[in-house]
Amino acid sequence: MTQALLAGFVLFLLKVVCESEPTHAGTDRAEDSHGEHEAFLWPVFILSSFLCSVHLTPQWALQLVNDSLTFSRADSFCRSQFSSLLPPDQSDDQEQAVELLRQIGLRSPVWVGDPSRAASKPVAVSRQYLQFSALNFPQESREGYAHVNMSLPALSTISVCVRVQWDPEWNEVSTIFSYAAPVFTNEFQLRGHVDVQGRILLALIIHGKHLPYKASFPNDGEWHHVCVAWRRSGKQWAIYVDGDQKDMGSGTDTYRDIYGDGILILGQDQDSFGGNFTEPFFGNITDLNVWNTYFEARHVRGLSSCSSITQDLLFSWNLDLISCHHVVQKVQALLFCPGVHQQVALQGCRTLQAWSDQQPPLGLTDCSDLLPFICRSSRERYVMMKQMSESQSTQPSAFMNQLMKLSNTSQPLLGQQPGGVRGLAQASVLLNVSAQALEDTQQDGLQPADMVSLIQLLSVAADVPSQPPARPENGSQENIQQLSQDFISVADSVISEDNTLKWQAIKEVVNGPMDVVKSIDRMVTRLSPHLMAETDHLTIRSPNIKLEVQQQRLQEESIVPSFCGPETEKLTNLDCISVPRQKIQDLHNNGFYKLTLVNTWYGSLRPLFNPEENISMVPTVTDGSQRYLGTVLGSSVISTTVLGDDQPVSMAVHFQLQHRLEVSFGTIYDPVCAFWDFDLTPEAGGWWNTKGCEVVSKHYGYTVCYCNHTTNFALLLQVYEAQRSPENEKALQVLTFIGCGVSLCGLLFTFILFIAVGVPKSDRTTVHKNLIVALAIAELLLMCSDWASENEAACFLVTALLHLFFMASFSWMLVEGLLLWSKVVSVNISEDRRMKLYYVIGWGLPVLIVGVTLLISVNKYKADNHCWLNMKTDTIWAFVGPVIFVLAVNAVVLCRVVMVTVSSAHRRAKMLSPSSASKMQTFDLTWAVTRPVLILLPVLGLTWLCGVLVHLSVVIAYIFIALNSFQGLYIFLVYAVYNSEVRNAIKRIKEKRKALSFTNCSQPTSFLPSQRAPITSWSRSPPTPSSPETSETSGPTSSTSTSLVIKNESFRKESFVSFSLKQASGNQVVQLTGFKPSGKELT
Repeated sequence: MTQALLAGFVLFLLKVVCESEPTHAGTDRAEDSHGEHEAFLWPVFILSSFLCSVHLTPQWALQLVNDSLTFSRADSFCRSQFSSLLPPDQSDDQEQAVELLRQIGLRSPVWVGDPSRAASKPVAVSRQYLQFSALNFPQESREGYAHVNMSLPALSTISVCVRVQWDPEWNEVSTIFSYAAPVFTNEFQLRGHVDVQGRILLALIIHGKHLPYKASFPNDGEWHHVCVAWRRSGKQWAIYVDGDQKDMGSGTDTYRDIYGDGILILGQDQDSFGGNFTEPFFGNITDLNVWNTYFEARHVRGLSSCSSITQDLLFSWNLDLISCHHVVQKVQALLFCPGVHQQVALQGCRTLQAWSDQQPPLGLTDCSDLLPFICRSSRERYVMMKQMSESQSTQPSAFMNQLMKLSNTSQPLLGQQPGGVRGLAQASVLLNVSAQALEDTQQDGLQPADMVSLIQLLSVAADVPSQPPARPENGSQENIQQLSQDFISVADSVISEDNTLKWQAIKEVVNGPMDVVKSIDRMVTRLSPHLMAETDHLTIRSPNIKLEVQQQRLQEESIVPSFCGPETEKLTNLDCISVPRQKIQDLHNNGFYKLTLVNTWYGSLRPLFNPEENISMVPTVTDGSQRYLGTVLGSSVISTTVLGDDQPVSMAVHFQLQHRLEVSFGTIYDPVCAFWDFDLTPEAGGWWNTKGCEVVSKHYGYTVCYCNHTTNFALLLQVYEAQRSPENEKALQVLTFIGCGVSLCGLLFTFILFIAVGVPKSDRTTVHKNLIVALAIAELLLMCSDWASENEAACFLVTALLHLFFMASFSWMLVEGLLLWSKVVSVNISEDRRMKLYYVIGWGLPVLIVGVTLLISVNKYKADNHCWLNMKTDTIWAFVGPVIFVLAVNAVVLCRVVMVTVSSAHRRAKMLSPSSASKMQTFDLTWAVTRPVLILLPVLGLTWLCGVLVHLSVVIAYIFIALNSFQGLYIFLVYAVYNSEVRNAIKRIKEKRKALSFTNCSQPTSFLPSQRAPITSWSRSPPTPSSPETSETSGPTSSTSTSLVIKNESFRKESFVSFSLKQASGNQVVQLTGFKPSGKELT
């Protein structure tokens, strides 16, 4: 047994409470385990002889643990099993539980959940200390007393509670209060004396019978709450001190009521009715109350923490109803009321009794009683835990094997005790061995079953009683700090980012990573008095967690420094949290003397939350400009717990957190300050809440928040997609359609002109034509995409074609840039080889990109609502990535062209005369920069740079659509209308037609051409008066004009030659005019 003690526990934690197979119809019972694994699976934290039964319903698994624990320990046990105590408000669950108990034959009541007993929260500062009016009985006189002016009836039950501050210098017997009846003086009395150990021992006198001195409290000069209770039934009596039962018993000499019409005196014993005082009390007394009932422990605990009970109240503390001796003074007392008990329900805790005739079969019992209990978990969770248990039993992981190996050398410090870990020493051994096993198996990593075991271990260890063990050395500060370090080390390993996928695997069992955070909060809060016993500052660091505990005495102008997460390379914008200075001062003003701050930073929780699980939240942007997509966790988690005099108090905080979410294409993030509320959907472990938190300021990369309470905080980033108003959306659609139509016409006209006018063939015109074709088809598809969206298959095809041809357009824009670069920078590549490369880039590369994208992400390729790539996945980068590359390359090319143009302009300016150079330089430089930019923008695609900023403003959207929708028109104007080659070609056509028209008007003389000679046509025509040739002569001078048309096949064009015979100054002159294909006139 000792060899596998520690490993057996961790594996047992993984075990579902019941080992046997449950059925639908009945229950299954696993009593004492027997067999070869008995020692190995022996429960260390759970009672070794516990009984368990499981009842499965279609939705739930009810687990009856027939081991008696207090309510708080039972609740802790269920929590460690990822379940909860059976809720009593569900009738179906009640019927199933009653059936289970009756089948088992269990007649005692069992603990069930109690909705009224919510987890205790920090209460307001003002409720921590209460002001009381008290009576001071000085030692200067032994005659001091106080008479309570009330008349009591005969009582069969009575409870009296009072707060006393004993004078440490008085050691004799003293009477706190005495009640005397006319027929019997020592009817009911509470007295005390100091023993040799310096304790105040208390005793009751009932019906004249003096009970033993057993109940006690230290003679430390502090205030103590004392309650006494008696009832005739059973002759029971009890004494409580500071909420705890110190003494009890039964039996008195006389079976009767307490006489009525008596006198109640404070501070003196009545040897006669209302006088003859002896055995005086010295010190202070306040808050005396009398009830006609018998209080149990749960009532007294509430009263001790300043709660009030008005039912059956006979007398409530009021100095106006008390007559005092002149030596007794009225003073003010500031009493501490523990905030952790302010929420205690005085009526007790809920139980279920299967054999009760009461409907519903629910009752109330003292929460400290030991009873069995029923845990409820979902059926799916129970089944999954059972599967993990079986898998771990047959095939232990590397971590579990190492844990078992280490347990062989561990000391058997743990005992088989009911109710879980009994002390800090047990928890320390378990955590230390687990941390060592994690370190030894770091490379192997954790399996999902290992994580479940460790989360259970953390939950159980966090509930370790904070009272130090019997041996002082085991509870030393060094050991407690080591326990805390091991606790944080184990927790860090569980919430590591390396376990992201494993958290998804166990999400049906564990509520989430905030379960670990909750365990850390409970552990540190419980151990803070021990941790800070010998120091004022403690820091525990791990890769993903930073824990800091600070303690100081409160005084005027107390200052508490801010807490920040680990420092990084950038020392600014750290994750920090602080308590406002004024709030600290409020603690001091309300009577607190000690402040403890527990701060924790968690850096790895964000990836552990399911990214596909949207956080339900009302969007903050509601003006219609942006479309709400969802809310995600976008920062680290940071927390603060404020302890005033070791009790949690509510406190406002400021904190700033960095944005840790990568910006996605086309999305906007709006930060929201939030905290994790464990009481919101408790069955799921809690959820994010924003109540009481607000954004103070937003900055690039971080946000500053304010919250009016302390807990675990984070930033939630609301994700938006740019959305325009319906009017703007409609206007942009119309503008896009019109622009694409005009652009398409411009591209068609440009292509037709390139073909029709006979622009000389070159690599540049070839590239222009391919760009025009790709862009024209892309814009035509874009215009038809809305019609195709109604058919899924057609829309998918259009999306793929749009992707292909827009990629082809940008590829040819890249070719345009490369071609331009080859003109600016000498590139030794032949024209044929260069064009082959251009075709591969222009058409081959788009086909490759689209094909690979379809192959990899065909199911996430298309957007849901329109015919284009899915922008919510990485598919969009199959278009955006290449486009950004093309634009970057072409931007460099454009810069190079501008530099060359400016350099040429400088050279031209220097060639001019000095006087004109200064006047022309500014204009030339401006034009040298503007001209290439205007010419190259449409073909290099640089206008698409506006697309990156479209989501920021609707104005940019209009500019983007205007620039790119009319790109075809721009190309038509720049590369057709104002292109010199096209204009020269058109001019040649016009001149050709003019020459042909002139030829047809003359008399042709034809010659038979030879095969090698060019074909020549002759024609003769008389000169016209308007011809420039005849206008040069005066008088009746006659001339002969002849035109010759030469068809030269070698030039692929017709050359027009005309000549005229003129007689000038008596000589005959032949004037020959010819037109070259360029249209220039040669004479």
